[in-house]
Amino acid sequence: MRRYEVIVIGSGLAGLTCAWELVRRRHRVLVLERESVIGGRTSSWEENGMLVESGFHRMIGYYRALPRLLESVGVSPNDIFYWEREIDILKDRQTQATFGIAPVYAPLRFLRGLAANNDLIGPMGKLSLLPFFIRGLYDSLVRPHELDRLSVLDYARQCGVSSEAVTWLVKPLTTGIFFLPIERFSAYVFFGLMRPAVPRFYRMQIGAFLGGMTEVMMRPIAEAIERHGGEVQTGVCADQLLVEHGRVSGVIVRGEPIRAKETVVATSLGAAKRLLAPHFSSRPSFASLFALPTMPAVTVQLEMDQPSRPHDRTTFAPETVLSSFAEQSRTTFRHVPGRLSIIIGDPERWIKASGEAILSQVYADASTIGLPLSGHVRQSRVISHPEDFHSLAPGYDHLRPGQQTDVPGLTLAGDYTRQPYFATMEGAVLSGQRAAAIVARRFDGG
Repeated sequence: MRRYEVIVIGSGLAGLTCAWELVRRRHRVLVLERESVIGGRTSSWEENGMLVESGFHRMIGYYRALPRLLESVGVSPNDIFYWEREIDILKDRQTQATFGIAPVYAPLRFLRGLAANNDLIGPMGKLSLLPFFIRGLYDSLVRPHELDRLSVLDYARQCGVSSEAVTWLVKPLTTGIFFLPIERFSAYVFFGLMRPAVPRFYRMQIGAFLGGMTEVMMRPIAEAIERHGGEVQTGVCADQLLVEHGRVSGVIVRGEPIRAKETVVATSLGAAKRLLAPHFSSRPSFASLFALPTMPAVTVQLEMDQPSRPHDRTTFAPETVLSSFAEQSRTTFRHVPGRLSIIIGDPERWIKASGEAILSQVYADASTIGLPLSGHVRQSRVISHPEDFHSLAPGYDHLRPGQQTDVPGLTLAGDYTRQPYFATMEGAVLSGQRAAAIVARRFDGG
């Protein structure tokens, strides 16, 4: 029978961060990943001749924990990210706005974006955003629970934001980033995501991956874990938790127990519920976790015979199903002539649709904004995540659990757990660090 000090279930950013922190403290750690590749929601793989990624992800310049994690395993963020300092917003074939997003790294482009683009958002529309952002950031600090009862759309209307500013700027920052429609996106989550940027506004820029996420980010972390004596196993599913006398003592894999003094469940929320439910669904301390809803995500990835856009940078088309997307043939997927990754807006509408139906809508909407897809797509993939994210709708943030549980031997990690960055890569890293600190204190007798 195999025995470890710690078993970490899940090899996403939360799980690998937790494992890395623990092996650095000289604990014997086993990471179990049910898929054939590591990375969870930040993974990439080859599928029938096409390189595919689990989703369309970006590094935000004001993150701290993720860059420090990468540096600790010997990876410089500047080596694996291409830094974008502008975004595009598309209305139709003729109307496009480019906004600078890096006030320090590219100040002229930032100021030009504010002054220009009046055919999309006029001067008064831009001014209407000032009280919205100032008041929203303040309310997220002083009355978070009240703010979490409102949608972003409700709050924008309360603050008098013009309809054009809502459609062409606020909507891209909600549906375009977390795919949830603006009328169902919590105002508290929206401003909570922005709040950490305020003291670090000078770091603002967007990082696009210079390669597949597993290859350039996740594999180096896993290799560092293994160099320090840990084990990372793929294609191994933890079928259930091993619970003895009220304590989690490891996991059961293919009918065989693997024992550990501590077990960290570092899966997505949906998978965590399935693992925990047989033993803890009626336990009062887990009530909020089981009440926290999940939400789906759908992305479309197209390999093409030419680039779809003149630049590889984040683009929004808020009045289409292509809520956000980017050409990636000059950055992430440089081995092909054209590569487009798309986040599908309102995924609850599309999660059960066929791939053909989703692609048909993508092609139809792409034509309205001047994306040359017809006749140029060589391969396509639709990637669906039915329950990998915790819901960012109003009224649910208070249900997010902490990493520490009242069950001996059990700790939680994942971006759905309590930390200030919500469902982001930074949030996943922070949750993994907090879970590791809890486990380490238990070993130290704290």
